[in-house]
Amino acid sequence: MKSLRHAVALLVPAVLALGAALSFLVFGVARRVVTPMRRPVDTQILAVDTGAQTIELERTADTELPGRYGLFTTGTYGYVKLGAVLGVDATSVRRKLLTKIETGARVDRGAGFSGYYYSSPSELHLSWQNVLIGSPAGPCPAWFFPAASSTWVIQVHGRGATRVECLRAVPVLHAAGFPNLVVSYRNDTEAPRSRAGAYALGTAEWRDVDAAIAYALRHGAERVILMGWSMGGAVSLQASVNSSYRDRIVGLILESPVVDWRTVLRFQARIAGVRAPLPELAMSALQRPLTARISGADDAISFDRLDMVARSGELTAPMLILHSADDGFVPIDSSLALQRARPDLVTMPEFSVARHTKIWNYDQPGWTAAITDWLEAQGFSASA
Repeated sequence: MKSLRHAVALLVPAVLALGAALSFLVFGVARRVVTPMRRPVDTQILAVDTGAQTIELERTADTELPGRYGLFTTGTYGYVKLGAVLGVDATSVRRKLLTKIETGARVDRGAGFSGYYYSSPSELHLSWQNVLIGSPAGPCPAWFFPAASSTWVIQVHGRGATRVECLRAVPVLHAAGFPNLVVSYRNDTEAPRSRAGAYALGTAEWRDVDAAIAYALRHGAERVILMGWSMGGAVSLQASVNSSYRDRIVGLILESPVVDWRTVLRFQARIAGVRAPLPELAMSALQRPLTARISGADDAISFDRLDMVARSGELTAPMLILHSADDGFVPIDSSLALQRARPDLVTMPEFSVARHTKIWNYDQPGWTAAITDWLEAQGFSASA
């Protein structure tokens, strides 16, 4: 009996320590899900030729993509634009520089590869203005690009991104006659911060988009089309089923969208080497008020509410989904599942190679045609 008590005395602290370690890991994974990301340094600059105006980058699945892109650098220039791929070997990619780098300029080795391309609304050479949208979170800055139609497009950027991400879509939508309202939302570094400063994955951010819809309706819009990029797709889908103005939402354009967060988080966990059951435990923690707050969230997050495949019967507006088959960050599976669930609403042309939110960069003609054709097929026009 004495030896048994001794074994128990040793075992209990070990079990408690194991439980504490597991809890630490679970809350760490959950915190990573809701914490706004800083721009990653995911690209190494190997050389810059200021004479030929070329740049050599470490070869990755992104840096070898054909098309036009951006690169966030540290040093003299900050953001630079990249053009055509001029050469590729086993470890490096040489590209044309579309932003001139002067001889002697300091460009550090670490950089962030980006699909943004445009860095400010003035680069589009269209009329635009800064506006503020009063949302439940506070005043959210937005850009407004006026045009003739009484149907406005409200664009919503993705996780860890800003409004700049959406600028690529403004020209095609403006050319079709649609005013563009490019919005921010809570905790995206431009709009106000919530109490915890954490993402709610769409369950709270849709209210800021709802405020943007109200703003549009007060300023001449009669109908709206929501365009969401990545997590902005999840935000737009939530707005489409929760908004008090849902009868004014006549369409959605979703670029590389998050349609079901469980699918996305399981996929990203596998990429990051986070093993089961940690992803499931982290999502479970985020669904309960106390453990959600311990994880850094403002409130509990319902992943059932965010599963728009399961909730597809609630959708009413036609939608265009633009999603590359090899996205690499937000898997295409849930987009395909939503198309199968609602073939009456979902149009989904095939794209591949382009990866996450970079279809415009890789195949601008195909991307533009997909949007233009869908707008025409839905009967949207500048007079509507």
